[in-house]
Amino acid sequence: MEAELTALAASGATAFVGLMATEAWNQARGRVARFLARGEDSEAVDAELEESREELIAARRSGDEDGAADVTAEWRVRIRRALRDNPEAADELRGLLDELAPLQPTGTTVSITNNTISGGHYNGPVLMAQTIHDGVHGAARRQGPGTP
Repeated sequence: MEAELTALAASGATAFVGLMATEAWNQARGRVARFLARGEDSEAVDAELEESREELIAARRSGDEDGAADVTAEWRVRIRRALRDNPEAADELRGLLDELAPLQPTGTTVSITNNTISGGHYNGPVLMAQTIHDGVHGAARRQGPGTP
């Protein structure tokens, strides 16, 4: 049972932190705060969630993946403790995760990165990307000398 609650806590933390960096967070934040407060002061938990959100966004903007992972780890521990102290909360968390599932980001995730190119002389556009699919890259290759 402990392993199941640990896995559920990890799923909850991943979902909550994943939503923090999206516009859907405004819709989810209140429900998440009420769940985490467990009948206590949800405004205090809401403030903690907002602080975590700011830390997450700052970490992602600076490329600090460890900092972003720390935010998830912090909430995973808190959720696991809440589930350990109140095992009945597991069903409530599963229900909340089901409700929040449509708000979860899907597809491509875009992170904001500021890059600067300096020095040298460039005779064409400079592309910076994690992946350039063959359709774009291949078109440039075919324009070489002796290519029809």
